[in-house]
Amino acid sequence: MLADFLFQFRDIFFGFNVFRYITVRASLAAITALLFSFVIGPRIIRKLHQHQMGEEIRHDGPESHQAKRGTPTMGGLIILAAVGISVLLWGKLGNFYIQMVFLATLWMGVVGFVDDYLKVVKKMKRGLIGRYKLIGQISLGLLLGSLIYFNPEFVARGINDNTSVPFFKNLEIDFGILYIPLVVFVITGFSNAVNLTDGLDGLATGLIAISMLAFAGISYVTGHAVFSDYLNIIFLPGSGELTVYSLAIVGAAMGFLWYNAHPAEVFMGDTGSLALGATLGAVAVLVKKEIVLLLIGGVFVAETASVIIQTSYFKYTRKKYGEGRRIFKMAPLHHHFELKGWAESKVVVRLWIIGILLALLSLATFKVR
Repeated sequence: MLADFLFQFRDIFFGFNVFRYITVRASLAAITALLFSFVIGPRIIRKLHQHQMGEEIRHDGPESHQAKRGTPTMGGLIILAAVGISVLLWGKLGNFYIQMVFLATLWMGVVGFVDDYLKVVKKMKRGLIGRYKLIGQISLGLLLGSLIYFNPEFVARGINDNTSVPFFKNLEIDFGILYIPLVVFVITGFSNAVNLTDGLDGLATGLIAISMLAFAGISYVTGHAVFSDYLNIIFLPGSGELTVYSLAIVGAAMGFLWYNAHPAEVFMGDTGSLALGATLGAVAVLVKKEIVLLLIGGVFVAETASVIIQTSYFKYTRKKYGEGRRIFKMAPLHHHFELKGWAESKVVVRLWIIGILLALLSLATFKVR
């Protein structure tokens, strides 16, 4: 909005011409979100303290986490506010891609806020009932999938129901009407995956920043006719605006990490984790990189898989042997490493390193074809 306003005066001052470039606006979006997080972060944390919106630590978790009881949660509000302000200033609000990803962030942000509110204010231990949370995720997936599948421009170009396959040149999978359930799966899966990963100080925040940085680069080349042609990927006019949104999230996440790093002064809560997970999935869907998302978000996938494997194996062995057995010391995976004796900060940094390696590997797939 501010960028569009200033761009109008480019004839008066030639310097305003820079706002036509996505790279300039994306960089400003990241800086704005970062600085805004620094400004509002302490104020929101104080408000959360005043209203006693502290995290309830589960009793079946690692014993060391009991010391975190009472740490303010719902800190995801810091990230969402920083992203919102940043994108309003530097993004093109009339852009289809910006509107879709904004919808995903806001939708699941509200669902997460309700969940946190019920837990920390109303003292309902389970928060929002699981099936209601799932309804929110599925509804968003259905809406987003339908808006893409029935988009006239996408239909005309024959790209409304397909996704790119990494490592193969010009190979795409056409899902037909099943593309909508695919979007539901991606949105639901990754909003839950980030939520599961958000169990150690700074872990999910750092991984989100890494993943969104990778998608900022992917969004830029996808929306650039020359680069997309050179890399043999689908060209999506206008999708470059997702670079602005992605880097706004990177900046906001880095600003939030200032307070969320160990020992955390605030947790993002479901308000942040559900919203950011849905946003990550939405960006991947919008640039037709759903399969690449599995690689970029590999740590999130591993965390979710560990829970599924642990639960399934426990139920299977309980039915077969009369007592449940475990593969991991505790799930999600990060708790397994904690119980093996790794310090919390060591687990976080090592998973960040793996996240960086996966992001770099995913970017390499665009040329290794």
